[in-house]
Amino acid sequence: MLKYKVVEISTVTDEEIEGAVNSRVKEGWGFDGISFVVRESSKRPAMAFIFFTRDEP
Repeated sequence: MLKYKVVEISTVTDEEIEGAVNSRVKEGWGFDGISFVVRESSKRPAMAFIFFTRDEP
């Protein structure tokens, strides 16, 4: 069975994203994708959602 994990990042920096990805990959999750939430008033993302998957019996 394929399981999903979604991690919310509220401080969107390269260090925060790298830390979240590296820690979940160490736990056996595979990186699946990332989605950014952008406000109209700013080009910088306000939040990010990182998606991971893993096969479990």
